Amino acid sequence: MKIPIDDYGWGVAVANDMVATSPTVRTSGDALPDPIALAAFLAEHRLRREGPLTDEDVRQVHFLRREVRGVIETETAGQAVAGATVLMRRAGLAPTLERRDTGRWEWVIPTAPGAGLADELAALVAIGILGVVRTLGHGRFRSCAAPGCRGVFADISRAGRRLYCMPDLCGNRVNVANHRARHHERGLIR
Repeated sequence: MKIPIDDYGWGVAVANDMVATSPTVRTSGDALPDPIALAAFLAEHRLRREGPLTDEDVRQVHFLRREVRGVIETETAGQAVAGATVLMRRAGLAPTLERRDTGRWEWVIPTAPGAGLADELAALVAIGILGVVRTLGHGRFRSCAAPGCRGVFADISRAGRRLYCMPDLCGNRVNVANHRARHHERGLIR
């Protein structure tokens, strides 16, 4: 697995979406209940894994999901860096920074014998988290602004004004509630 250094956003997107699959965040239950759902999650994020996924892969990704949430919820940049470093060292997967023939620097995550899917995902997510801390600052780690939502995320939007862990879900719920409240005030909805 190779990740260009200027593409830390890929790792952050995987981290944000992985945390958002949790039943802690989703009222409808776990969005990664089985190997089929995990395979769809990987495909959605342009990640490939040789061979079939197993229930053990799902279990390990669930553990990783909790660890990633913990890193995003840290109070300081130092804690986030320490947490990301722990993620990066899972199963001996230590990404290295290498210069390609094109002159571009890239993180290279080696495939270690015995390393599982969760280990490889941990390295990808760790690079993303470290990229956010270094480039945008720890202030970009946030809790969802939707009432009642327990989601957390790393905001990598250009303006840094993202409010919701899942803008298409949480943001939409808030917008619909605000719309209904405005119309109720005007007597248009009873």
